[in-house]
Amino acid sequence: MKIKKLSANKLAGTSFLTAIAASLCCITPALALISGAAGAASAFSWLEPFRPYLIGITVVFLGFAWYLKLKPRKTKKTECACEENKKTSFWRTKFFLGIITVFAVFMMMFPDYAPVFYPDNKKEAIVVQQKNIQTLHLHVQGLTCSVCDDHLENAVYKVPGVINVKADFHMGAAVVKYDKSKTSAKKIIKSVNTTNYKVVRDTLVPK
Repeated sequence: MKIKKLSANKLAGTSFLTAIAASLCCITPALALISGAAGAASAFSWLEPFRPYLIGITVVFLGFAWYLKLKPRKTKKTECACEENKKTSFWRTKFFLGIITVFAVFMMMFPDYAPVFYPDNKKEAIVVQQKNIQTLHLHVQGLTCSVCDDHLENAVYKVPGVINVKADFHMGAAVVKYDKSKTSAKKIIKSVNTTNYKVVRDTLVPK
């Protein structure tokens, strides 16, 4: 398709789709939490490496769409005076393009405000005998953004006996402190795997 044949509407539509695609890897865990379909959390994690490119395409296409919409039009002779008063379709207005732009920005920024979808499951301070505190290091496959961290932590905190959990998608890891008299490493690993993130290696830290 030649650039000169591209319309602002087509560019806006493409930007709409690429903005959604850029954030699917982060949106899915939040939707999984809301719907209760934990197994779908990492369904689109494979998109994460392409996220910067999808965001770039969205920005370029939206910019060009606004350029086409705002550039001065060349005057043309109309065959009929009624053509001058013809009402522009809503789908071709600047207002509609503005809606698409705002939506795209919200989609691309999703990881920044996604934590609002996650309940605070961090437990109040409890008394645990020092000899019962165990630290478990997990290497987890499928963590792609901070939303994945929140989703994993939310799942592990539901396990009775878990004292603290901290996930880090940069490292592809999670550190869990728990009361070994109330739970076990096996139960914690199972809670992670039910989110569809996969524990590929686990290590108990010796005291």
